[in-house]
Amino acid sequence: MEVIEVLHMNGGNGDISYANNSLVPQKVILMTRPITEAAISDLYCSLIPKSICIADLGCSSGPNTFLAVSGLIKTVDKKRKIFGHKSPEYQIYLNDLPSNDFNTIFKSVPPFQEKLKMQMESGFGPCFFAGVPGSFYRRLFPTKTVHFVHSSYSLQWLSQVPELEEINKGNIYMASSSPSSVIRAYVKQFEKDFSTFLSCRAEELVTGGRMVLTILGRKSEDPCSKDGCYIWELLALALDDLVSEGLIEEEKLDSFNIPHYNPSPAEVRNLVEMEGSFMVDHLEASEIHWNAYDSDDLESDKFKDGGYYVAKCMRAVAEPLLVSHFGEGIIEEVFSRYRKILSDRMSKEKTQFISVIVSLAKRA
Repeated sequence: MEVIEVLHMNGGNGDISYANNSLVPQKVILMTRPITEAAISDLYCSLIPKSICIADLGCSSGPNTFLAVSGLIKTVDKKRKIFGHKSPEYQIYLNDLPSNDFNTIFKSVPPFQEKLKMQMESGFGPCFFAGVPGSFYRRLFPTKTVHFVHSSYSLQWLSQVPELEEINKGNIYMASSSPSSVIRAYVKQFEKDFSTFLSCRAEELVTGGRMVLTILGRKSEDPCSKDGCYIWELLALALDDLVSEGLIEEEKLDSFNIPHYNPSPAEVRNLVEMEGSFMVDHLEASEIHWNAYDSDDLESDKFKDGGYYVAKCMRAVAEPLLVSHFGEGIIEEVFSRYRKILSDRMSKEKTQFISVIVSLAKRA
């Protein structure tokens, strides 16, 4: 499986699209906004650039695509008014893999620009947008041209499925039952990918440039801990049910592994320090419930059943990967069973995603 070809969220605006099933990422972006605002404020105050280049890496498609960018632009505009400066020009790069739904993004740019003009007072500088298809584990921009990099819930995706020495039997990700060689392979792949990401961005960022990265991670130092692996373990149970009924071949399941890794804050800090191009300005881990709907959001019995929403959210994320390996024929049945498993576990346990947030400054 070539990850760059099949890894993307469900496109469009339909019922199972990422655009309509991305409330958790939306809340995470809003939750981390004080950190991103502080970082870009520091950058603007130290550089006072006449033009400012912002890159959002792993932008996906849908309403969240412009959420972080909008907040960053408004923060800079407030700062420049305090100083009495002329508005900088804004160059916004929206990056994701080539299989991302860029058509939906491009259609959304003109209305977003008009909305932004209406929200901002006169004197607001022009704002230019460009789509940048490609892996962020490679160079994406010219040397020393980018001021600020933002990425949310993207860097947990690996550049490839780790090369495994043993079969990860009955699992689709790291689990307590995975062979130790599988765990080591996942750790090694993340270390390689994240270090490559840092070195690429170090080339592209101006001196003093900033990055705020939010990664779906874990608090425990155990890579197989429940706070990092559990939601994938439950999907594996749904797939295993189909194996037991002969609807999926056992060998087909055993050869499927998710290109994903949930790092701990300590892992992130250690890799940043080892790579050496950035200083850690802020690092924290926060929690958000699997079902991001608050009680006021519950409009139907479907949403009171937490498994319904979470299964749809995970389908928007994982369906393209599953289809590429197992085909479309099993998808409805897999997620029907996954919903039931999720509902059962969520009714009995505390289920949370862990976000690892790190704010970095490029060294001189």
